[in-house]
Amino acid sequence: MDVKNCRSCGRLFNYLAGPYVCDACRNALEEKFVEVKEYIRDNKDANITEISEDCDVTVKQIKQWVREERLILSEGSNVYIECENCGTAIRTGRFCEDCKTKMRGTLQSLYPTSPADDGKDFFKTNPNKNKMRFLDN
Repeated sequence: MDVKNCRSCGRLFNYLAGPYVCDACRNALEEKFVEVKEYIRDNKDANITEISEDCDVTVKQIKQWVREERLILSEGSNVYIECENCGTAIRTGRFCEDCKTKMRGTLQSLYPTSPADDGKDFFKTNPNKNKMRFLDN
């Protein structure tokens, strides 16, 4: 049993996983999320500071929801966040499409496309693969 202090209210709670927030504060944060989502839907021209003030939520929390892709800002919205890699304005997530494409290409180039590409296929190079083996005493 892992007991932690809630980062929001300071109460002790049984920590299972995720952020160090108790169930009561997590539920309150979810209610705020629904409120912010409806506010953005109704006020597409509001900027992030207006959303923060009218919904009583920090700008940091709104940006966190956008980065987690829980909030996707519409094309008509004045709210943007920055790509964590290049700083380009984006509407959701952590990275812009160009940076995602570059990262995907970099990661794919690190791994061979098939097991035979690395030249270490055990079953093709080991002549004793089908023989019975005994342990000697």
